[in-house]
Amino acid sequence: MKNLSRRARVATGGVVLAAVAAGTFGTVSANASAPAAAPAAGVKSATTTTSTHLSIDAANKAAQAALHAAEKENQKVSVAVVDRNGNTILTLRGDGAGPQSYESAEKKAYTAVSWNAPTSELAKRLASTPNLKDIPGTLFLAGGAPVTAKNAPIAAIGVAGAPSGDQDEKFAQAGVAALR
Repeated sequence: MKNLSRRARVATGGVVLAAVAAGTFGTVSANASAPAAAPAAGVKSATTTTSTHLSIDAANKAAQAALHAAEKENQKVSVAVVDRNGNTILTLRGDGAGPQSYESAEKKAYTAVSWNAPTSELAKRLASTPNLKDIPGTLFLAGGAPVTAKNAPIAAIGVAGAPSGDQDEKFAQAGVAALR
């Protein structure tokens, strides 16, 4: 193989770099202009589902309502809102809320949406099915409330930090009520 001069190596390197940059830019440009979801060609409608999701604005409205209800009673809490799949949409840590309240609120919301039931009701089920508490990410304490549309869970609100789970759940229900 022939040795290239310094000038030839620099020129060749520049051409290669330009080609890589053009290819990368073309890929980014193509992805940026592509539609968000391509239609599924040839799929029968009976094989797909449509689901309802809570918008970030609605989640914020619900979380703020729950936090405000707690503040009216001088309670320092954290509020979490999760989507239908249990993914956190947002979490608010109220002024002075304990460090454990943040994670507890998320787990209560996750538990409520997973079973489409308030966590106070689910906590009662532990007497007959104690291994429920072993499911990762769940917390069977009062303070989680599901959000439904047409009786199907679409989100949940979890509140933690008040002296009792009953208070936490009352504040979570205030968040649900703000969405009606």
